[in-house]
Amino acid sequence: MIRAGTLVLIGGACTATGDALGAFVKLAAAADGGPIVGITSASQDARGSAKHWQMDFETAKAGDAVFPIIETREDALNRSTAKMIARSRGIFLGGGNQIKLITLLSGTPVGDALWDHYVSGGVVCGTSAGAAALTELTLAGNEIDEEGNLVEQYIGPGLGLLAFKTIIDTHFSQRRRLYRLFVAIADYPDIMGLGIDEDTAMVVRGETGKVVGKGGVTFVDGRTVQFDNSDEVTKGRQLTLSALRVGMVGTGYTFNLRLRELEAVLEKVVMPSPLSSTGG
Repeated sequence: MIRAGTLVLIGGACTATGDALGAFVKLAAAADGGPIVGITSASQDARGSAKHWQMDFETAKAGDAVFPIIETREDALNRSTAKMIARSRGIFLGGGNQIKLITLLSGTPVGDALWDHYVSGGVVCGTSAGAAALTELTLAGNEIDEEGNLVEQYIGPGLGLLAFKTIIDTHFSQRRRLYRLFVAIADYPDIMGLGIDEDTAMVVRGETGKVVGKGGVTFVDGRTVQFDNSDEVTKGRQLTLSALRVGMVGTGYTFNLRLRELEAVLEKVVMPSPLSSTGG
């Protein structure tokens, strides 16, 4: 189902005056309603993160922006906060831990207000974990942590705003996460992965997303895979894939999420007119 709102999906590490965050600021400036509402619940330090983003939004000249502190499920049950979100002209989700964010907001008045705002035509922006949480399924783990231990891969329910059987990985080129996305898609070949670089955004309206900012977006589509050994990787073997479809979307280009192809490619496909067929 195509939803009415607009998503600004940022790959993390966005600068206050950059085009990625600027895309959200511009969209929010054109929208009706109250202030921008920022949610920093994904962060281990929600209050400190809120202060940081408050300053960034002031630098970006975004106008009124408020950051209610949502640290617990009880905070997310606050109907006054939910009303603030419902009346906002844009919602911003900061980075941190996407599983924490999803667990905190799902099934609460604040989470419901986020959903209602988007499906009724609102603007929602997420950066890093905030972007990764906005899909129907979310990806985390399968990386070495600060103590040198491999964190088990997690794929589970997200907040569900972005459809099209898509998962998002962030800080993509900078943290060399292509292999992680390959493993995820090998396990779930019907899903498409979007790897978004830092200070880069994909602005999604309807079924298309336009890339803005400093980097690009890598897409990984597993529907064409003819062989994979993902079920054996845990036994010590290296991942082996054949016919995996991978592409990149650079700044200024638009990608069709439903058809999983660049709009520039789709425009070259000439569909035959029903009037052009000849009969005997």
